[in-house]
Amino acid sequence: MDTTVVLIALSALLIGTVVGMTGMGGGALMTPALIFLRVDPTVAIANDLVAAAIYKSVGAGVHWREGSPNLRLAMWLGVGSVPCAFAGAFVIRAVGGGEDQEQFVKYAIGVALLIAASTYALRMFVTLRERRSARHDEDPPIRPLPTVAVGAVGGALVGLTSVGSGSVIMVTLLLLYPGLQAVRLVGTDLVQAVPLVLAAAVSHVLVTGVDWSVLLPLVIGATPGIYVGSKIANRMPQKVIRRGIVLLLFITGLNLLGVDPVLALGIGVAALIAGTFAWRALRRRYARSGRDSAEINVANSPR
Repeated sequence: MDTTVVLIALSALLIGTVVGMTGMGGGALMTPALIFLRVDPTVAIANDLVAAAIYKSVGAGVHWREGSPNLRLAMWLGVGSVPCAFAGAFVIRAVGGGEDQEQFVKYAIGVALLIAASTYALRMFVTLRERRSARHDEDPPIRPLPTVAVGAVGGALVGLTSVGSGSVIMVTLLLLYPGLQAVRLVGTDLVQAVPLVLAAAVSHVLVTGVDWSVLLPLVIGATPGIYVGSKIANRMPQKVIRRGIVLLLFITGLNLLGVDPVLALGIGVAALIAGTFAWRALRRRYARSGRDSAEINVANSPR
């Protein structure tokens, strides 16, 4: 058996396990991994999108049966995301062929990874803020224009790089609809991701085709990985894993943009340390404000 095929399957198994444990997007991890395994960037994107369409359809089906998605919100996201995602492969083809196309795709993925790393970090802050405020509406009013714009940006990122459906869109939904319940947020994101990823996958298959020596190891490796990761999720240190993933995405993004690996590592570690101190300061601030609010409520309560 070809060594590359085995390495792709093992990478998919590892990444699938991480995705199952943390819920963090597989495209942000798998596409760069394929590129570093010397798979052509356009082939990596095309086959990762086809594999993702399978995984996300299964997850969306589970949430659909349980009634958690906000279908109207998912529809407005799809209005923006589907056409932009479908256009991605044709934009890449319009750049040209050979080294110009490969360099364009690497730069696009590098930028997308930095955006994904930033949005994952922002997601932790937004989640902390909303957990403290404890405001949850079953169905908040839909804001069509900004929702379509979010879908368009996310769709363009996915169409060009296969990165963004589970990171950029999720965090922006948290900002646009802070009262949306967590289970409905996840369900909505998964449901809207199905037509988004399918549109991107179809366009890339039309332009690039499917490489079965890449696609099959992806599916064979990631499927048991996601299952195992889901089973052990409650036993693993989520904070450590998530911070490690953010660091990895940041370093990989810088490397694809041409930054020296050692310098990228140094920048990533410095950013992680600074982010850790900032996170602790925010937690103390929110904890202090929570205590102050409780004291005010006690003081104002009837005696």
